Amino acid sequence: MRSRKLCFLSFTLASGIFCVLLSASAAEPPWIAASDRNSAIVIEMQGAFHPEFASELGVDRFDAAVLDLNPENAKRYDAAAGRVLELLAAKRKAESDPKVRQDLDILIEAVESRRRTSALEHRLLIPYFDLPRHIFEGLKVLLDARNRESRQRSALQRLRRYAGIEPGTVPLAELARARASERFATPKLVWPYEGQVRQNLDNSERYIAGIAELFRSSGLRDWETAHARLAAQLRNHSEWVKTVVLPRARKEHTLPRELYADRLKTTGVDLEPEQAISMGAFAFTEIRDEAARLAARIARERNLASADYRDVIRELKRSPVPPDRILVLYRDRLKAIEEIVARERIISLPQRAASIRLASEAESAAIAAPFMNPPRLVGNRGEVGEFVLPLTNPNAKSSDPVDDFTAEAAAWTLTAHEARPGHELQFAAMVEGGVSLARAAFAFNSTNAEGWGLYAESLMIPYFPLEGQLFSLQLRLLRAARAFLDPMVNLGRMNPDEAKAFLMREVALSEPFAQQEADRYAFRMPGQAVSYFYGYTRLRELRLKAELALGPRFEQRRFHDLVIAQGLLPPKLLEQAVMQEIERMR
Repeated sequence: MRSRKLCFLSFTLASGIFCVLLSASAAEPPWIAASDRNSAIVIEMQGAFHPEFASELGVDRFDAAVLDLNPENAKRYDAAAGRVLELLAAKRKAESDPKVRQDLDILIEAVESRRRTSALEHRLLIPYFDLPRHIFEGLKVLLDARNRESRQRSALQRLRRYAGIEPGTVPLAELARARASERFATPKLVWPYEGQVRQNLDNSERYIAGIAELFRSSGLRDWETAHARLAAQLRNHSEWVKTVVLPRARKEHTLPRELYADRLKTTGVDLEPEQAISMGAFAFTEIRDEAARLAARIARERNLASADYRDVIRELKRSPVPPDRILVLYRDRLKAIEEIVARERIISLPQRAASIRLASEAESAAIAAPFMNPPRLVGNRGEVGEFVLPLTNPNAKSSDPVDDFTAEAAAWTLTAHEARPGHELQFAAMVEGGVSLARAAFAFNSTNAEGWGLYAESLMIPYFPLEGQLFSLQLRLLRAARAFLDPMVNLGRMNPDEAKAFLMREVALSEPFAQQEADRYAFRMPGQAVSYFYGYTRLRELRLKAELALGPRFEQRRFHDLVIAQGLLPPKLLEQAVMQEIERMR
């Protein structure tokens, strides 16, 4: 699933602008409306520095604006965050409603967290990022087929601003080079990892082509000239990266330890790296034993030559579903899972339908694993979340097929995780049921999102066929492996190639899928991979506490509905909210 990036900026306009936009319905509880007015302050600041994030939330008045890379952006950002923190603290002091106060705590922590990370990155790193990907994703959020024509038209103006064609604007590529170059003389700054820079360069043309395809698919007119200007700028920028940045890129993949610790914290993992390694290693051995027992049973029933779980998984992947039948397969799986969920009273299903589609080549280059593309949370008019499935990894080092998602039995678990009862249900329930923006957007981290996705898989395993159960265990084995591989790679105890080889050998991943995992640990999202299993353990712990408190009166559907109704609260706050409600039930 995509990681939401929170960049907090200067508060310059009255928050009342958002009062109508952020209200889901007239029947919404008054405390949510009050909380959303506070969230509007933070969204307003975000929109000044990172309007692409505000667009992703659905605040369409930022749709024409672009990332602020003007001079002294880091200094201005820090000052703006400080002013907003003072304002939120004053509001918290005056607030009497406990739910609104809790949401203010969420907002304050979100701003403080991003401010700390920004200061750390400014102190330690050369300000380098993948500019072609950023621009592709900034336009994709507007040219999304789910959007109305008015939002898609804003992409034309954003395109012109990226290219510096609009009056008073400077090409974003020029600003990106300026912000990086002015820091080159600062001693001891860490340069980007060579593997990251090379992959960014390899994908630049994919993103340029992906932008053109987005505009062609939209049916908009008169974008070609601006796109040609932007494409030339991005090619020039890539040449600068190749000649100026790449020769100075660091050979070692490891981040400074304090920065890696911050990465873990921002994903919601309240563990030291060594604790994560211990948790993952123990879980891996337990899951491996369970997979071995199940694989032996499948091998007997199918009369396979080997009963080793790795060989059985590889054998099940030998007959992939053709690309033209993949969507049919996954939609059939979704329908079957929804029937199971309703029959077994596992969780309440949303009224709206879920959507599944295949990823484009540019999307696959950006995220080479299945993900959920969230619906807009602000001003939603029926837009649904999308389970997006890539069938290739353009960053792979071989021509091996990505057979991890194309076996019939593999579709069960992936659908449960990305669609229902996993991520898509999380967001659909928030849109339909109403939840404050603080809990839907600013409490978001990978632990509370991905923990639910893995927990959702576990709910469905008993109802899958044996082969589907084995693929579920394979993916759980992967999540346990992530918990120790990610910190081992980032602490320098293992290199990315060794992590990749382990996953191919012990988890039976294809080379392209294992490559995206190694890239994830090394430079794409260091620390994030730990969040899946950590979040899962916290949810299992919370469920047991609820069962102990309610005894025979425990009902799983009621419990799951209660958890989902809290939005995306982190584990500690989620436990407080759920257990308080359970106390009222007793």
